[in-house]
Parts: sequence; structure tokens; C-alpha cells
Amino acid sequence: MFAMRNVPFLLLVLTQLLRAGSALDNGLALTPPMGWMSWQRFRCITDCDTFPDECISEKLFRRSADLLVSEGYADVGYEYVIIDDCWLEWNRDNKTNKLVPDRKRFPRGLNVLADHIHAKGLKFGLYQDFGTKTCAGYPGVIDHMALDAETFANWDVDYVKLDGCYANVSDMATGYPEFGRLLNETGRPMVYSCSWPAYQSGSEQPLFEALKRHCNLWRNWADIQDSFQSVMTIADYFANNQDSMQPHAGPGHWNDPDMLILGNYGLSYDQSKLQMAIWAVLAAPLIMSNDLAKVRPEIKEILQNRDVIAVNQDPLGIQGLASTNRT
Repeated sequence: MFAMRNVPFLLLVLTQLLRAGSALDNGLALTPPMGWMSWQRFRCITDCDTFPDECISEKLFRRSADLLVSEGYADVGYEYVIIDDCWLEWNRDNKTNKLVPDRKRFPRGLNVLADHIHAKGLKFGLYQDFGTKTCAGYPGVIDHMALDAETFANWDVDYVKLDGCYANVSDMATGYPEFGRLLNETGRPMVYSCSWPAYQSGSEQPLFEALKRHCNLWRNWADIQDSFQSVMTIADYFANNQDSMQPHAGPGHWNDPDMLILGNYGLSYDQSKLQMAIWAVLAAPLIMSNDLAKVRPEIKEILQNRDVIAVNQDPLGIQGLASTNRT
């Protein structure tokens, strides 16, 4: 029998194990997340006077949430409305050090927007960066990770995308898990999308076992662009590296080839079908980035094809394997 003097030590060990396991499985993203994100289509447009319908603003995300519902996307599973970069003021609050949404473009803050998205039966996602700055130069989470995690919870965020610009790649193996742990400690369920391996590509082998423990999904490679060449370059990367990547995908932890660009300018009808098919077979997150008000009916039909979506959302979560003999 254990002596009673060992009990405090055992409690400490159990506490540390539970704490370490808190990032292992938050019970989220048991199938690949589906939704809409601003970046590929709207980038960092902040001039609302010149581009009132395209600038990164409360108006854009309210409208996109409304269209996800009214155009039938929500009915087939698209549920996340995700703000990407450029939503911030250039500086943190000088008294609290908290992140501040741009006061002109998000004049009512983010809680009002989150309430609108949630009232539609959807979920709210938000971008940040592990480095000193976001990729567009706004404040990152370094030195403020606990504060930012709590702020996201207070803003009723459901999904966090953490980029890796202006950061040391050597710090990511500790930094990304730490931020995931802090998100979990808020008590609010938040899907955690990591960009960690995208910054490792070409320099070192991604640490897939760590990614599975600490992230719900992770960007594997370069940003997608609005072209068929970009789609196929990413598809080739996944095919050429599938032996190392494929075994690690599954419920709660997914490889992410980046956004669906269907409905923009770069893909033909047949190319649109091909991207949707490849992403479905890869068990990839289906995160659209387009102007939902301008998606043509035939492209909307592809995006809402229930049979293709069913392949992607199979609860077994097995990422398909590609033939490497494509010419």
C-alpha cells in the first residue's frame, strides 16, 4: 500500500497529467470544420470608404453570416464565420494591454457581431498570430497569450486560427501547445487551428504527434491563391507527402490544405468540381473564402453537394490517399 505521505506527490502528478492532457482532446472538430473565412477573397481591405462592401468590417461578417443561412450553406454543414487578419487596431489598449478591434470598422466591438452570428445558429471564428505581429503587422499574442485567450473567451469566440508570422520557428514547439492549453483553461470550447507546420515546411519535419495532441487542425503548407495552379500545387504537396501526413488525420485533428476558392475568379466550372472533390477525399476542412453574394448557381451547387460533403464528413475521419502516378 502507498503511504499517506505519498498522496500529495501523487495528486501533483495527476494534476500535471490532467493539465498536459487538457490540450489533447477538447471534444471539438470530430469531423472536418466547415464554414467561411475572409482572407483569400477579401485579404486586408481596410478602406471602407472606397470599398464599403469588401472591407474587413462588422458589415462584411454580418452579411456573410446572413448569406450562409439564407443561401442554404448552413443547412449542409457550413457553420463557422471566421474573421482573418486586419481586424485590429495597430496597438493594444495602453491601460489593459488587451487587443482592440478596429474602432471604425468594428465600432460596437466583437461581442455584438458574435451575438449576431450565434443568433443565426452559426459559430464565430477569429484570427491571431503567435508572433510579435500578425502577418499584416497588427499586434500578435507573444507576451500576452493568457490575456488574449481569456479575451477571446469573453468575446464568445468558437474557433481560433493562430498564424506564425514574425515568430521564431524554434519557439513554435512550445508556443503553439501553450496557447492551446490557455484556450482550454478559459473553459470556453474553441476549435484551435495551428499554422505551425506551414512554417516548418522545407526546414524540418512537422511534429505530427505533437500537433495531434495540441491542435484540432493545422495548415501544412503555403497559402492558397486564386488559381488552378495553386490548387494543384497544394494537391501535389499532399500527394507527395501523404505517407507522413495521412496517418495523423482523424476525428479532432486534421491536415489543412487551406481554403476553398470556389466562387472567385481563378477556377473554371470543372476545376471547381476538382478542388471540391480533392478536399473532400483529403478529409480537409471545408472553409470557403468567396463573396457569398456573388457565387454563381452552378458553383453553389458544387459547394452544397450533399454526397460530396458526406464523403468529407465521414465520422471515421480517414484521409484518402492519392495515386502518385498523376502526369
